[in-house]
Amino acid sequence: MTDYNDQHYQEIMQRIRGLRLIDDVFMTVCFDGNIEGAQLLLSIILDRDDLTVTEVKAQKVMKNLKGRDVWLDILATDKEGALYNVEVQRADAGADKKRARYHSSMLDSNMLEHGEEWADIRESYVIFITENDVLGLNKPIYHIDRYISECDYLPFNDGEHIIYVNGAMKGSDTALAKLMSDFFCTEAKDMNYKELSEKVRYFKESEKGVERMFDSLEDMRNEAIYGNKIETALKMIADGVTLEKIAEYTGLPLDKVRELAEAKTA
Repeated sequence: MTDYNDQHYQEIMQRIRGLRLIDDVFMTVCFDGNIEGAQLLLSIILDRDDLTVTEVKAQKVMKNLKGRDVWLDILATDKEGALYNVEVQRADAGADKKRARYHSSMLDSNMLEHGEEWADIRESYVIFITENDVLGLNKPIYHIDRYISECDYLPFNDGEHIIYVNGAMKGSDTALAKLMSDFFCTEAKDMNYKELSEKVRYFKESEKGVERMFDSLEDMRNEAIYGNKIETALKMIADGVTLEKIAEYTGLPLDKVRELAEAKTA
């Protein structure tokens, strides 16, 4: 039974009240399976009225057997099969240009099935919504595509697109500015688009929504604690501490500590 007077519970509830869509943990919960919201988001960012989203998944893992896996905040698909990866980034470092490139390559590498042709690679969009103007050119939105420089920058048209949305520019009356304003609202009543405000209201004001949001934040907290234990164990392994002592000090199962030690020496 939840102790509503418990300090930890009150701290989590205070955090929920302050969450915004620009916060990735809240954005992923609000957009997971939310086709209507994703279609609004993408239609405004891409300035299209012909977009039909068919699927939306949050926290989609894309595996890389030789390198670093990626967790995508949002992965959406439209009726033509195009893929849209939407990331929210509050820290400038999280929206590094090379990260956008890596995300784009991961979309491509996971797109083709066995036996399909190169021509079957579909359009892909990596969209970073950033709290600050990380590109520093004072534009509300940046579209990055490939061009042939020797031919007056003729579009290469390979189907790869990277877009940065500058969340700092939200003061005008454009659809994009209103969208960015919604991403920085803490209360549903202050938002412009019902496709977004209804989800925010559900996860902040309804009993079931708040319970799910509470569980998501608890899961994230537990993952952080577990990650810290792993990091501590790796440092202790490097210092030559016995595996039994590492398990005792970190609280990790001895089998897990052995696994970490074997991986470090492999």
